[in-house]
Amino acid sequence: MMILATNWINASLMALVSIVLVFTVLILLIFILKLFGVIFREKKVAVAASAPAGASSDDITDEELAAIAMAVNLFFNRHDEESDVLTFRQNHDVSAWQVRNINKPL
Repeated sequence: MMILATNWINASLMALVSIVLVFTVLILLIFILKLFGVIFREKKVAVAASAPAGASSDDITDEELAAIAMAVNLFFNRHDEESDVLTFRQNHDVSAWQVRNINKPL
């Protein structure tokens, strides 16, 4: 009999208001993100004006190539030759809890 006691007009109104609110917030977030894109867009004119006249932005010097190669090498070769060997440090200090469990029969 609880189904008959439910006020379906209020329940449907609450569902409608919540759905409209969710979509309104989503549309507001879209506009905010587009506004951030407009605000933080890089200005290509300023970058071209700040570069020297003789140098192109596509030219990479030998020092830069060496730095990139070294960074890639260090990134992919982080381990030594025994990277697949696991070593465990053993603690030879035995606590009272461990002694109790050592003498316990399985």
